[in-house]
Amino acid sequence: MSGEPDYAARLRRRHRSEMRFRFYGLLSIALAGVILVVLIGSIVLKGYSAFWQTHVRLDFAISAEQVDIDNLRETNWGGLVKATLRDMAPGVTGRRDKRKLYQFVSPNAGYDLRDAIAADPGLLGTEFSLWVKASDDIDMLTKGHLDRTLPESDRRVSDLELGWYDRFVGEGRIELRFNLDFFTTADSREPEEAGIQGALMGSFLTLLVTLALSFPVGVMAAVYLEEFAPKNRWTDIIEANINNLAAVPSIVFGLLGLAVVISLFGVPRSAPLAGGIVLALMTLPTIIIASRAALKAVPPSIREAATGLGASPHQVVMHHVLPLAMPGILTGTIIGLAQALGESAPLLMIGMVAFIVDTPTGFTDPATVLPVQIYIWADSPERAFVEKTSAAIMVLLAFLACMNATAVWLRRKFERRW
Repeated sequence: MSGEPDYAARLRRRHRSEMRFRFYGLLSIALAGVILVVLIGSIVLKGYSAFWQTHVRLDFAISAEQVDIDNLRETNWGGLVKATLRDMAPGVTGRRDKRKLYQFVSPNAGYDLRDAIAADPGLLGTEFSLWVKASDDIDMLTKGHLDRTLPESDRRVSDLELGWYDRFVGEGRIELRFNLDFFTTADSREPEEAGIQGALMGSFLTLLVTLALSFPVGVMAAVYLEEFAPKNRWTDIIEANINNLAAVPSIVFGLLGLAVVISLFGVPRSAPLAGGIVLALMTLPTIIIASRAALKAVPPSIREAATGLGASPHQVVMHHVLPLAMPGILTGTIIGLAQALGESAPLLMIGMVAFIVDTPTGFTDPATVLPVQIYIWADSPERAFVEKTSAAIMVLLAFLACMNATAVWLRRKFERRW
């Protein structure tokens, strides 16, 4: 009877310890959730404005004599835009003030005018309006990212430009529009013109190469190691090395690609083919490990039943085991590709950090990928590239979320519980 109080006290201590453990677990989950919300919230707050772009309405009256319709390249389109800007601000006479006026719109406004005339030559000889992109400073001013109350010496927009801006707003010449060009143009040195289409296409081509190389090799390696390889010292060494390769820093694969893929085999630098080979090497261990786990999950009774009916070992694997393990294999493959999509370090080592203004169309064209594009923009000093960087991160996170959601959907839809 004397031991009962001690037993009750120990039981209460165990219950309190269990409650503290559960509390610490819930606290850690809540803390991680708060950090995640703060991180994603800060990215969204900085980047959502990049999906809108400030446009300025310019009024043109261009005669047919000013334009050679058969050779549009010979026309000084930039000069026509500058002339229109001078008409909109007739009091501007000094060279410095004119330069500020010309910087009110994007330097590519002349190309927009050329494309409009090329699409509709009937505009010549008439008065028409054209919406062109504002410069990055005016865009930041419209979005509230520039403080108008600061002294003029501390602002990127002068008092004279503020006066033009306020007058143009009053005349209805300033408007925020959805920035479709962010998704349909490649990189540019002008923030208002920069887009992610080139990086998206480069990521797509790179992932195609990665999938084409890593999936069949990884699945075949997993099938051999799990179903056919003898259990001896050599297979143990191979398995240990595969597990170790999954933990190797990604930049090491970049060095391998630089030394072997580019220097030894002569694959073009900064090409999706080179990037895909490097990422395939990095993704292989993940696919092999996931595929082996999926193969192990198939009950031995499936193999025994197929063997009992006279199937060969090859038929057992190809007709029964592999189809049943395929959902888990696909899930591991998608997760490995999602990891590859977010990698930048190995691609930096093989030159995919170049400034690419054209959208790649082939596996050997110069290209960059979305994580590297984010790295390039994050290193740019202009304030307008800050929102571009955050917007590109939002797009990358959306792709990663979709890929992981697809992996979860595949697992739940096709997974069998034994």
